[in-house]
Amino acid sequence: MTLAKPIANPIDALRANVSAPFEQARAMPPEVYKTDAFLQAEIEHIFRKEWFCVGRADALTKPGDYVTCELAEQPVIVLRDREGDLKAFSNVCRHRMSTLLHGRGHTKSIVCPYHAWTYNLDGSLRGAPAMSGNSGFCKSDYALPEIRCEEWLGWVFITLNPEAEPVASRLSELERMIAGYDMTNYTETFFEEHVWDTNWKVLAENFMESYHLPVCHAGTIGGLSKLEEMVCPPGHDAFNYHTILKDDSLRIAMAHPSNTRLASEERRMTYLIAVYPSLMITLTPGYFWYLSLHPQGPSQVRIRFGGGMSNDYAGDAEAEQNLADLKALLDDVNIEDRGCTEKVYRGLCADGAEPGHLSHLERPNFDFAQYLMSRIDPSFEPKL
Repeated sequence: MTLAKPIANPIDALRANVSAPFEQARAMPPEVYKTDAFLQAEIEHIFRKEWFCVGRADALTKPGDYVTCELAEQPVIVLRDREGDLKAFSNVCRHRMSTLLHGRGHTKSIVCPYHAWTYNLDGSLRGAPAMSGNSGFCKSDYALPEIRCEEWLGWVFITLNPEAEPVASRLSELERMIAGYDMTNYTETFFEEHVWDTNWKVLAENFMESYHLPVCHAGTIGGLSKLEEMVCPPGHDAFNYHTILKDDSLRIAMAHPSNTRLASEERRMTYLIAVYPSLMITLTPGYFWYLSLHPQGPSQVRIRFGGGMSNDYAGDAEAEQNLADLKALLDDVNIEDRGCTEKVYRGLCADGAEPGHLSHLERPNFDFAQYLMSRIDPSFEPKL
């Protein structure tokens, strides 16, 4: 009978793993994916302190448009207020603490589904039925707590950390790199939420490397990308990225003829961007799609999945068909990715599972591991 290998302290295991330079690096150890101890460290040191993307600003265009999420176990509402500003609030009633709004939608006010306490779009309490008999009650004491919310290039971010560096400052280098794509010039046409049976980092790492494309995506996009044309440079403090030159047979990934911002190979170059901790963006000159990930325990990940086309294509006679083709393609890609990432999680939970050495095409995975360690232990100095 083979006894299961004792589980090492996951933070110690990661520290040992990331202490090697990239030329000798291995995949992260199983303990960082499957243990509650490491998940709690992530919640405390990463998701409670970093910026989290809830989606695109163009999905919240009218006053009263809202979206909800949970960030580090805290329910949050993000909405467009009556002045047209994006705001985020605690999604918990100040009376008996029910959650308020759910999913995405539009509302003129925020009404508690338990006792109908009603809040304005600025978070102030408008009305509370049958409270006149309590002499200590004062409406002005009951505004919803506000949460930091910022927009950057059309993306909406929130954070629970009042001292977090502003998004625009943190991502200034990325903004410079992709200026020619003009990310504000893309419109979200679909948004879905999913839960997959894998760890959030497995899915994040799957996005960060295109080494798997020819195999995992043989039925969809695998043949459109060549391993020898993938470039995986060292990452940055707040993000990593790699690039692929797409085959021009996928027309909707190419720059539109009216696009004069991009030249030469840029007109067919796709950026695969991982904004730490958990926003994954595929940015092509023609379309974009994204995943915003949040752990739901060690073995599940909640996924915010959206995307759409560059507005350069908006006037094309084929625009509607392009959008339909894009969504059908991405649905098929997601089926393939779900199968691969759920297999990885099952495998890493096996007795005796050991991480292998990384390919040069997995440089972003190495940088991601360095990022995780540096946030969980600020004294850690990332390796080159």
